[in-house]
Amino acid sequence: MEVIKEKLLEGRELLRQCYSENRDGSALLRGHAKLIDGILRRVWHDMAMPKGIALVAVGGYGRGQLFPHSDVDLLVLFPSVEGSAHEIDSATRARLEHWVSFLWDIGLEVGHSVRTLAQCMEEAAKDITVQTSLLEARQLAGPGSLFRKFSRAMQDTLEPHAFFMAKQLEQQQRHGRYHDAIYNLEPNLKEGPGGLRDLQNILWVSRAAGLGKSWRDLAKHGFITYREARLAHCHQAILQDFRIRLHYLAGRREDRLVFDYQTSLAEELGIAAKPPRHAVEVLMQRYYRAARGVTQINAILLVTIHAEIFPASREVPVVINERFQKRGELLEVRDEATFRQNPGAILESILLLQQNPDLKAPSAATLRGMWRTASLIDSAFRREPRHRAMFMEILRQPRGLTRELRLMNRYGILGRYLPAFGRIVGQMQHDLFHVYTVDEHILMVVRNLRRFMAPEFCHEYPLCSRLIGEFERPEVLYLAGLFHDIAKGRHGDHSKLGKADARRFCEQHGMLPEDVELVTWLVENHLIMSMTAQKKDLSDVDVIAEFAGRMGDERHLIALYLLTVADIRGTSPRVWNAWKGKLLEDLFWATRRHLCGEAAQTAGMLENRRNEALELLRRDDIPAEVHEQLWSALDSSYLLLHEPEEIAWHTRHLRHQIKASAAVVKARLAPAKTGIEVLVYTADQKDLFARICDFFDHSDYNIVQAKIHTTRHGYALDTFLVLDSANMTERHGDILGFIEHELAGRLQQEEPLEPPPRGRLSRHLKHFPITPEVDIESDEKGVFHILSIVAGDQPGLLSRIAQVLVQFGVNVHSAKINTLGERAEDTFLVTGNILSEAKTLIHLETQLIKALQTSRETAGESLEKNAAEPIAEDVHKGFTEAHSDSLALAGAR
Repeated sequence: MEVIKEKLLEGRELLRQCYSENRDGSALLRGHAKLIDGILRRVWHDMAMPKGIALVAVGGYGRGQLFPHSDVDLLVLFPSVEGSAHEIDSATRARLEHWVSFLWDIGLEVGHSVRTLAQCMEEAAKDITVQTSLLEARQLAGPGSLFRKFSRAMQDTLEPHAFFMAKQLEQQQRHGRYHDAIYNLEPNLKEGPGGLRDLQNILWVSRAAGLGKSWRDLAKHGFITYREARLAHCHQAILQDFRIRLHYLAGRREDRLVFDYQTSLAEELGIAAKPPRHAVEVLMQRYYRAARGVTQINAILLVTIHAEIFPASREVPVVINERFQKRGELLEVRDEATFRQNPGAILESILLLQQNPDLKAPSAATLRGMWRTASLIDSAFRREPRHRAMFMEILRQPRGLTRELRLMNRYGILGRYLPAFGRIVGQMQHDLFHVYTVDEHILMVVRNLRRFMAPEFCHEYPLCSRLIGEFERPEVLYLAGLFHDIAKGRHGDHSKLGKADARRFCEQHGMLPEDVELVTWLVENHLIMSMTAQKKDLSDVDVIAEFAGRMGDERHLIALYLLTVADIRGTSPRVWNAWKGKLLEDLFWATRRHLCGEAAQTAGMLENRRNEALELLRRDDIPAEVHEQLWSALDSSYLLLHEPEEIAWHTRHLRHQIKASAAVVKARLAPAKTGIEVLVYTADQKDLFARICDFFDHSDYNIVQAKIHTTRHGYALDTFLVLDSANMTERHGDILGFIEHELAGRLQQEEPLEPPPRGRLSRHLKHFPITPEVDIESDEKGVFHILSIVAGDQPGLLSRIAQVLVQFGVNVHSAKINTLGERAEDTFLVTGNILSEAKTLIHLETQLIKALQTSRETAGESLEKNAAEPIAEDVHKGFTEAHSDSLALAGAR
């Protein structure tokens, strides 16, 4: 055993060394299979296995390809005994069991089955996976006559029509497990869409139909060109190379390109960063482009092979024009040479698919012709007025835009027509909140804009649907969506660079001057609405006036609002939430009122809020005078912060507890189900904000909004909007009771603050950490300081920030808490004596950065160190200052 084990180890190590020198993946796979062949034959012979049975390699190993840590799939084949089931005698069974144990002991991970010839045929007929595995069987040992009989039986069992349909369904189900997404952050190189299995699937159905066993065979029979065969082989080699290296890096079978290995893999391949792009982003773009190429080849060849196996229907084609015709539900080119003779037919075919609702897809010949001639879309093609007019017509069509843009991207047409778009195809953004490549994100944004137009989706975002339905020339929005991130990955501000690209395109395509201006303005300013909504105080009339000034008019405001909602929703399912939507909608309405000349004076607005709150109280039969004692303790900033409905809610619960000795905590399901609203009323204390943050962090609730106010007689009246991480608001009765009881008890006990919770970091954040950023600067009025923080989101983050601020005597007057995926961007309005002293200010920034480290150990150490370090006595003076100018605390975490 030791001799064979040593031979196996030496052989594998030699193969690894050769591979590191020549990088020939195919040679490694063949060499590894050949090495295992020799080991298995020797063991089979040495153990004197029964002469009547055969040892057969199946699956990938049967193809003569074996990855470094893949299973060795084997079939022990027994002859069928006519008239009775074949029973394996006990001696043979014992010998087989010893044989399998021996193989495992020497280091071979075998997957084996023991079947008679009849059982093989029976299993293959029932299970497409078994049939596929046996399709590539290769004899290793035993009687050749038995294997030949097996091969003939397999060939007789194969039914090309049924096999094709079964493999197509199997592929659809497999892709569905990966959400049909090529651009996964951690793709599966073998099973995922665009993976090696998609290439194998083509060769399986081709082999079953007798059309060929290799790319060269398919080229020989005219299904693809020899150039396309080389392209398929090239994509396969890239994926094989990645998978081989993953196996070696992991030291085991690993087919997922997970974060743990992406950096190491980039280093192994000699991929360097190309600022501003990281090396990993360059690596992943290489993978995504190969995967997209595999998807193209897979789709085209499956359609082509389907047409060969299932001959065209007898339906009479309906002529559309001299170039195209309809055959059933397919758009068919009348002569495949059309695209080469007239490349403009590529765009014409896209337009015809949009204009004819009964057409579901291009035919195999049409799709193949479009793909093969996409390279003819060059600068001369793009300068042709007829082509420019057709592209604009595609954007203006009332249906099919999303589907056809995706088709154009899949087959390289869109990237050829828009070269700037071609550069961002497959470009990943490791910013922890974009989960799509840049091209996929852009198409998602256009899809979202189109979705606003569809009547069946108007219930999702009623305001967006109404606004876009009244918007003249909506192609302006689609172009802004196409160009808003098109300059990602270049040196410089992508908004300004994209603006230049957009202007050039719009002017070349003869758009109206006002539309050119709007598209370029949207591309340059596509981030300002989300930044204003998430980082500024929307109750401040100066903020609204400044924002309205940047909008200029209603058309710009409406366009930017629609683009912003579509953009955020197209970033990641985790980034968008109802509260973020409400922030944008509030900003939209406030700005629209200002632009329409309806900006009310502060005094009049406050009076209206009082009257509306009183009306709500009267509806509940609450006497009008009960509010007077509470309201007399509140200043105008309270009315600016809260809506009438909130004021009435507070008054109902606090009218008899103006000077409550114990903390009052009330919770309810927030209007529009945006979360759980929590009212906290208690005598003010220096660490109240930190205590509340600590409670919610330890209870696994995320604060998404808070409004902080201090009454004239020294009571804190704070309102928080929180989300439970398990999204169990349907059980709100239990949750509300828990929050009211537990938080009130926690505030009453006045025990020392607990250390922030130390939950697990996400794997993405672990491998792609965000360097914390802390910036503190005085505001324009010189009253407050603005504390801006950027860090990786992690359990207990807000508690960490709050506790450091408590230790340094810094008061929080407002904060905007915003999370983009796993990236936290928080802004606080603060006061404190320390902020005016350069030395202590630097110390505060240093301690905040330590607390924000994504390593739990680092953060924990920094907090312990903070607690142990003496802080000058004058630092604590700020604790006694009243929160006289409270502002909104709003955001999305």
